[in-house]
Amino acid sequence: MIHHIVVVVVHFLSFFVSFYCLTGLNLEKILFKGQVAKAQVFLLLSSIALGYLVAQFFLTISHLN
Repeated sequence: MIHHIVVVVVHFLSFFVSFYCLTGLNLEKILFKGQVAKAQVFLLLSSIALGYLVAQFFLTISHLN
C-alpha cells in the first residue's frame, strides 16, 4: 500500500517540478503568434511527458518500481 502512495506522490511531484521548469521557457519564439491555446496544451503535454520520464527514472533508481 505504501509503495503505491510513494509512486503517486513521486509522479505528481515530478509533474509539478517539470511544469514549473517548462514555464520558464520563452515559447513565443518557438510557436506562431496568436496560438496561445496550442502553446498551453503543448506546455501541459510536455510537462506530463517529462514528469513521467523523471518519475520513472527516480523510481527505477530507487528500486521502488
